[in-house]
Amino acid sequence: MVRRTRRAFVVTLGAAVAGGIAAPAYASSGSGRGKPPLARAHAHNDYEHPHPLTDALSHGFGSVEADIWLVDGQLLVAHDAEDLDPTRTLESLYLDPLARRVKQNGGRVYRGHDLTLQLLIDIKTAGEPTYLELAKRLRPYHSMLSTAHGGVGGRVRRSAVTAVISGDRGARAPMEAERVRRAFYDGRLEDLGSGVPASFIPLISSNWTQSFSWLGAGQMPSAEREKLRQIVGSAHADGQRVRFWATPDVAGAEREALWRELLAADVDYINTDDLAGLENFLRGAH
Repeated sequence: MVRRTRRAFVVTLGAAVAGGIAAPAYASSGSGRGKPPLARAHAHNDYEHPHPLTDALSHGFGSVEADIWLVDGQLLVAHDAEDLDPTRTLESLYLDPLARRVKQNGGRVYRGHDLTLQLLIDIKTAGEPTYLELAKRLRPYHSMLSTAHGGVGGRVRRSAVTAVISGDRGARAPMEAERVRRAFYDGRLEDLGSGVPASFIPLISSNWTQSFSWLGAGQMPSAEREKLRQIVGSAHADGQRVRFWATPDVAGAEREALWRELLAADVDYINTDDLAGLENFLRGAH
């Protein structure tokens, strides 16, 4: 049993692939108007919600995450191997519904907003063969995907959806070899200041608990606050964005305190499985 829990333009900096300027009006369903989307909201393990992708978009999230497994030539979405279901493919849960939505909304995920949705694809099987299959599967969706031309240091055409590849590090070599690439690489802290451009690594992700001991109780130690700001500052200086996983995600004062520190440090994506909780926090944050 599976758990159910164009308007493109050319830019030279990869940082632009995940960005965008919000204009008035937002429609979660693709029609009508409402609240603006939340560029900082990242739906971790998005596929475990009752309605993958749809639930996150209904809360205005700017980033969603899907874990993929290469099984018999198919890219299946699940967290663990025992949850694999041949009907739950990357295409059926994410790529096809996004393509329909972008077409319906005149080239945007959120009608009336020039916000590029980040689709973080976490590779669970061997990185090289899984990415090579993924690259083939992304080609039919080229019109909605941000694309890099000219290799690692090439130019980037930003579009409605930016695919960023995380997980198994074996994906890096085949990605570096591509002259036309419809996905980007999720770096780690060791990639900060490495000279690899944001046109290849637009995102730096890290496990919070490997760098910080503070989990929201009491005051954040000043040394850790300074370390957080140094990480973010270094990434932003190179046009890269920052995300931490394994942050506390149980509703309460400690989670809110940590989220407030992330906002204060200008961390680009806040990780959660609690869609409503993060939406309420971000819409109420000042």
